[in-house]
Formats: sequence, C-alpha cells, structure tokens
Amino acid sequence: MVRLHRTSIEEFAMADLAFVVTVLAGFALVALVAKGVTKL
Repeated sequence: MVRLHRTSIEEFAMADLAFVVTVLAGFALVALVAKGVTKL
C-alpha cells in the first residue's frame, strides 16, 4: 500500500516536471519569436 502510494507520488512529480519543462520551452519559443519579430 505504501509502495503504491509512493509510486503515484513519483508519477505526479514526473508529470509536474514535464509540465514545467513544457511551459519553459513554450516561453523560450515565444521569446525567440519576439526577438525575431523585433529584428524585422
């Protein structure tokens, strides 16, 4: 029971990590596009 609960917590942690990485990548992409637009 404890091990199953711990596994679900680890899965949630991985999901949160993936979400944070995705959000940071999105912001980086937007920043690059904005920088490219200002060059024009």
